[in-house]
Amino acid sequence: MEEAGAMSGTRRKPGQLGPHVEGYRSWLARRGYTPGTIRNMLKDLGRVGRWLSGEGLVAGQLNEERMEAFLASLGAAGQRRVPGPRAMAPLLGYLREIGVTPAAQLSPTALSELLRCYRSWMVQERGLAPTTVLRYENTARRFLQERATEDGVFAPSALTGEDVNAFLLRECARVSSGSAKGRVAELRSVLRFLYLQEITPLGLGSAVPAVGGWRLATLPPTVSAADVQLLLDSCDRNTSVGLRDFAMMTVVARLGLRSIEVARLELRDVEWRAGELLVRGKGRRQDRLPLLADVGEAFADYLSAGRNPAGARHVFLTCRAPRGPIRADLVGDVVERACKRAGQPVVGPHRLRHALAGDLLRHGAGLVAISQVLRHQDLATTALYAKVDLDTLRHVAQPWPGAAR
Repeated sequence: MEEAGAMSGTRRKPGQLGPHVEGYRSWLARRGYTPGTIRNMLKDLGRVGRWLSGEGLVAGQLNEERMEAFLASLGAAGQRRVPGPRAMAPLLGYLREIGVTPAAQLSPTALSELLRCYRSWMVQERGLAPTTVLRYENTARRFLQERATEDGVFAPSALTGEDVNAFLLRECARVSSGSAKGRVAELRSVLRFLYLQEITPLGLGSAVPAVGGWRLATLPPTVSAADVQLLLDSCDRNTSVGLRDFAMMTVVARLGLRSIEVARLELRDVEWRAGELLVRGKGRRQDRLPLLADVGEAFADYLSAGRNPAGARHVFLTCRAPRGPIRADLVGDVVERACKRAGQPVVGPHRLRHALAGDLLRHGAGLVAISQVLRHQDLATTALYAKVDLDTLRHVAQPWPGAAR
């Protein structure tokens, strides 16, 4: 009765947003919001609709700026509960999805336009994955923003090798050696783009120095098979979250999937009859791996527990509203929480991939077979794991001359 009263109250005075009450309610329910949260969000819809009517505006004129003005009016009126812009984002998202409110319009600037062209070039010309595009674009933004003067003049054509080196030195001072190598690749990419587009007269990519580092110089960090099992056993498989986390870590530990590959998995990629799993990897590469029995059982238990939204095509979904496909970084969060539950040192999901390589090596698998499982493009990358089985190396190593004496 209370919910019906709240809904009817919203229907009585929803202002300009009256026709969208039921649609918004259904939209929120499909995304996993609880009835109480939906009730509060419908009240917010009614308040926004009444404010639009009072201001002589229609729903199609609602945008971020007018939403801020609405929130400011609540504070000025002495409202005790004033939601923030983030709380109103779902309403704007829904109105834009159904075509009532136009998409957000960003004020064009020289920098934003250049970054838009760079993003398009990376996708269309280079074929980079969305996560890689985002990472490269963020580095390009930080680098190019330094070329904007206080009066707003943007002049990338004046870039010099000294500017490039100064930026890279500042970046290397705050990140690890591995991340610094990534910055070099990201910086060379944007400099190559600027030269090909004839924005800079010189190819400044050659001015980017390489970061010192020697391949195969260190042992890859790994964990034992027993420790991996402790992480899997720490999942509470009596809950939907535990079933999801267990299935997620099982596919990483048994098949060596990367975080982004786990996030990309779709229901159509699990071929139950053929006993195969389609993996969408780096560089638009697609590989088929055997669907191991324990991986298949973990998937079946998770998928049988019910899905919300039921029509979602991705395998792994978030367990809190708004429901939808997971992001790649959630895999790291899941492994980190498992480490804390099991009382183990915190590691990332890539460490489970290393553990799989070491376990395969100890059981006699060759480097070529391990390379195929991990989907390395270069066998030299897999060769790093030849050094992880120290016990075997001790047996095959020749005694040092004179050791017996």
